[in-house]
Amino acid sequence: MNDLVRQHTALSDTDLDWLHLLISEWQLLADLSFADLVLWVPTRDGTRYVSVAQMRPNTGPTSHQDDMVGHLVPRGRRPLLDVALDEGRIVREGDPEWREEVPVRVESIPVRREGRVLGVIARNTNLLTVRTPSRLELTYLQSASDLAQMIAAGSFPFYGHQVDMDHVPRVGDGLIRLDADGLVQYASPNALSAYHRLGLAADLVGLHLGEATAELAPSRGPVDEAMVKLASGWAPRGAEVEANDCIVQLRAIPLNPKGSRIGSLILLRDITEVRRRERELVTKDATIREIHHRVKNNLQTVAALLRLQARRMDSDRGRDALNEAVRRVGSIAIVHETLSQNLDERVDFDEIADRVLSMVAEISPGRVTGRRSGRFGILGADVATPLSMVLTEVLQNAMEHGFGPDQQGALEVHAVRGGGAGHEDARLLVTVQDDGRGLPAGFDPHSAGNLGLQIVRTLVEGELGGSFDMQPAPGGGTRVLFDLPVEAETRERDRDAAGGPGSSGSSGGSGGA
Repeated sequence: MNDLVRQHTALSDTDLDWLHLLISEWQLLADLSFADLVLWVPTRDGTRYVSVAQMRPNTGPTSHQDDMVGHLVPRGRRPLLDVALDEGRIVREGDPEWREEVPVRVESIPVRREGRVLGVIARNTNLLTVRTPSRLELTYLQSASDLAQMIAAGSFPFYGHQVDMDHVPRVGDGLIRLDADGLVQYASPNALSAYHRLGLAADLVGLHLGEATAELAPSRGPVDEAMVKLASGWAPRGAEVEANDCIVQLRAIPLNPKGSRIGSLILLRDITEVRRRERELVTKDATIREIHHRVKNNLQTVAALLRLQARRMDSDRGRDALNEAVRRVGSIAIVHETLSQNLDERVDFDEIADRVLSMVAEISPGRVTGRRSGRFGILGADVATPLSMVLTEVLQNAMEHGFGPDQQGALEVHAVRGGGAGHEDARLLVTVQDDGRGLPAGFDPHSAGNLGLQIVRTLVEGELGGSFDMQPAPGGGTRVLFDLPVEAETRERDRDAAGGPGSSGSSGGSGGA
């Protein structure tokens, strides 16, 4: 809609915002009218109309089999649009139109904002199944007529009260029509059933809905008074009523088609199961986070015990082996600590990489400077845990074997989310490079018996399904390369969290690295 309005019309951004507000609400009008809605806006030169939005009803058959959005029609071809736009009134004159052997009643509703008519809603009703309307249908149609008059007067939708129609009650969920005093004139069967589940034993018709609702809800004082006002429909508000192990969502829509309040509509829906499932998910999330927290604590305890044992070792080789184990356990603990702070099984691996770099840098404090560049992005726990161990092993190996006892140097970790399989962020490319003494002559990283390299090969090629290589770095030193696939779901979520596939980030070295 934005593109069509800006390309073809002279409407301002504030006018466009009003149209968006209308579009967010007009499913209500379509359902109450049993009709299709098409929003037509005059073009910049005033010679044509462009259709910028369309809505079909959930309560009846459509009268438009095709998508109307983007169609241009010259002024004069649809006289009802011209009259509604020029005179600023709802136009219902004329005989039904025949479309593919289906009679369609066409009405035009001007869309007004601050005294100006921005466009016209064409309301198209399929008359093929017309029959004597029921009480429910008559209430729907009367309510639709009131809303149409409010749109034409510029008093609907309600500015500042935009709602997401995917998360509020719809017409078919339950509808109550109130008079100006808040008394129930009509309640649909679904609405009556919802109130019976809340504990109401009587019929709703004739009751003051606000007072009846407040009596059902187990609250008193200011909350009780607010519930009376909301359920009486005095203002466009929404709330939830919980009673008798049932939760009902309410939405009030005041009706003032001629400038004075004549009553209101109350839309409602039983959301007991929805809230129960949400609470179960919250409990599940809290449990998972607590598990990660406890795993982190246990791993830190293991690391502390290994550290104590290392201090008691007389053998330098044994002490170094235990210290390596401490760092391996610590890298896994970092992942679980990060997972314990999230609501899902995904982590920002950039932060983990920085902490791993800082931890490994304790091997040679002050001698080797380290830094991270590029972006790992958001990774799932099934990737983050083995990758943290891989990164620990490679960094640990570089610190211990890449530099002499008194040698100064630099170490860099660079990550890039790269293309592959038609996806821009399908792979993660990681480079760890140092400027140390380089690889020994004849060294083969794929057959070396070093425990650390065996761990790296197993995790990268076996668990992560990627490739691993070590090679001399240009100018001296060693370069370690990883090419890892990233799951499609993780890629999409990472793109959202990081601001798009073009996002990148870098971090300075870990403290003391």
